[in-house]
Amino acid sequence: MFVDHLSLANFRTYPGLDLPLAPGLTVFVGPNGVGKTNIVEAIDWAATLGSHRVSGNGPLITTGSDQAIIRVRVNRGGQRTVLEYELNAARANRVRINRAAPVRAREALGTLHTVLFSPEDLTLVKGDPSHRRRFLDDLATAMRPVLGAARSDYDRALKQRNALLKSARRSRGFSDSDRATLAVWNDQLARAGAAVMGARLQLLKALEPEVDRAYQQLTDGPKHVSLGYESSSVAPGADQEALEHFSVTDLYELMMNAFERMARHERDRGITLVGPHRDDLVIRLGDTPARGYASHGETWSTALALRLGSWYVHLADDPARGSAPVLILDDVFAELDARRRRRLAELVRQAEQVLVTAAVDEDLPAALLEDSPTVIEVEPGAVWNRAASSAESEPESGPEPGSGGNQNAPQAEQP
Repeated sequence: MFVDHLSLANFRTYPGLDLPLAPGLTVFVGPNGVGKTNIVEAIDWAATLGSHRVSGNGPLITTGSDQAIIRVRVNRGGQRTVLEYELNAARANRVRINRAAPVRAREALGTLHTVLFSPEDLTLVKGDPSHRRRFLDDLATAMRPVLGAARSDYDRALKQRNALLKSARRSRGFSDSDRATLAVWNDQLARAGAAVMGARLQLLKALEPEVDRAYQQLTDGPKHVSLGYESSSVAPGADQEALEHFSVTDLYELMMNAFERMARHERDRGITLVGPHRDDLVIRLGDTPARGYASHGETWSTALALRLGSWYVHLADDPARGSAPVLILDDVFAELDARRRRRLAELVRQAEQVLVTAAVDEDLPAALLEDSPTVIEVEPGAVWNRAASSAESEPESGPEPGSGGNQNAPQAEQP
């Protein structure tokens, strides 16, 4: 699949932008801070309903505006779909699909798939567990959008359960009404939590071999990557690996038992201490945890392997023509040594559409440029097609000397 047109209104630094795109490789080049990442961030948001840089809508909406618009036209195997998202500061986000009436934004999940590489990916290996949980949940939801409802249900039940525990802690006791209400939230949290855990565990079975495959392609090293799941609901000393054989019903019972086991501790602290929101993805290189032990180069390779492995999982899950996710590489090559640059460039060339940002041409490996990419120059508030600009600058066909503006910016009919 590929995005053939992007329109923005009041998104980050763009009061307005209309940008035609094409399959193959497109490179956005410009100094740091001019808005390159804003463009690819918008495309990734249209696929995931989230930003890889910030949480919440506030920073995405141009200062002084209440709403931003992201409009993408997705070409999937020749079939075009127009998604127009409304990002709102004070209310829920909405989407129009092919100009129909607005619906909840999550109704569009699964229409566009992206896999984004960025320097922030190092937190998948070095950061706290929340980064790895989001990585798993976003990938699982992209493949099975119905999981989005379970995640929302879990977050809502968790918020209510924590509020009840906090209130009881302040009042130094549980009333009969509190106990009855807690039982309701226990049931709802366990049902939604079991669905989330089940999806994570199922995903890990498919993801682990693909991540190890990607790591070998990037490094040719002697180490292998393994992935494990560490659940806060499992009793101390119990076998975490047994979880891979659990059904969703088993996971529900596991959480309910954990609530009973941790009841006193939760009441003392006024917070939910077990559940998917406190679990972790354990990444190992050989026999050693990657977090805290991997070298800088190993950390980069592992982070890249997690993203590339995600792309392979998407391909295996839906091998139909036009279903491969859009690959986005946001200022990644500048962080890599020459060997990793070359290896990554060779691997991503198999995608139908690759979008790359770079500060200067020298950051791009030669292997990537062999495919004659479209190069878009990015300046504050404007974008320019380098090839079109060069052609129009020729004396026989160019504009009058001294003419300015952004007449060289790509133009196309809005989707």
